[in-house]
Amino acid sequence: MENRTVLITGAAGGIGSAIALKLAEQGYDLVLNYNRSELAAKQLQEKIVYDFHVRCLCIQADIAEEASVDRLVTAAEEQLGGIDILINNAGIDLPNLFHLKTADEFRRVLDVNVVGAYNCARRVYRHMLEKEYGRIVNIASTNGINTYYPMCFDYDASKAALISLTHNLAIQFAPYVTVNAIAPGFIGTPKELAGYDEAFLKEETEKILLKRCGRPEEVASLVSFLISDEASFINNSVIRIDGGQPGSY
Repeated sequence: MENRTVLITGAAGGIGSAIALKLAEQGYDLVLNYNRSELAAKQLQEKIVYDFHVRCLCIQADIAEEASVDRLVTAAEEQLGGIDILINNAGIDLPNLFHLKTADEFRRVLDVNVVGAYNCARRVYRHMLEKEYGRIVNIASTNGINTYYPMCFDYDASKAALISLTHNLAIQFAPYVTVNAIAPGFIGTPKELAGYDEAFLKEETEKILLKRCGRPEEVASLVSFLISDEASFINNSVIRIDGGQPGSY
């Protein structure tokens, strides 16, 4: 069977790069999307090509913009034949106090985290239905279920909307394409660990039944399973990966 081609949005980040490395190791061809993190994305591309010898494109696109997504997917179609698997991983968070947050910031978070996922799914829709095969995995968050932080209520709302979008896309893409969401809890990416002081990190990990934060590689392993043939009967689901975080179930 020919290699499946996977588009990973926000591939240069901690979770995105872990997903990319895991899937490259398994032999998938990859399209790494980034918006501003060009150096990190290209370094990841070089590592993947050198270590795993799969085809790997690295393409800049602001997924909030429909024309940018069209350019991204068109390039993938021309060079790799189309997107078989879509990992909607790109997301932003602009934490701020309620009275300081602006409507423009709120819109930007929704545009990237929700509209961006919609733009990508809409663009790969015809290819997946024509091939009668496809996988979509949306990286949501326990923040979109019932774990809330007032500093990032726009992010929380966007992840709740992404979960709702998952259910609607599963109906729209049926019966050939599975659409699922993953809801990570506190995942210890380099950005997360560098962004908080030791006291806050201790406080947050104490809330988790396993008493530690998750690893990006653990999220990547779940993604790998969901896009595999072994998970072909898992559809329209939201799977938490949070170490047993009370309040998110």
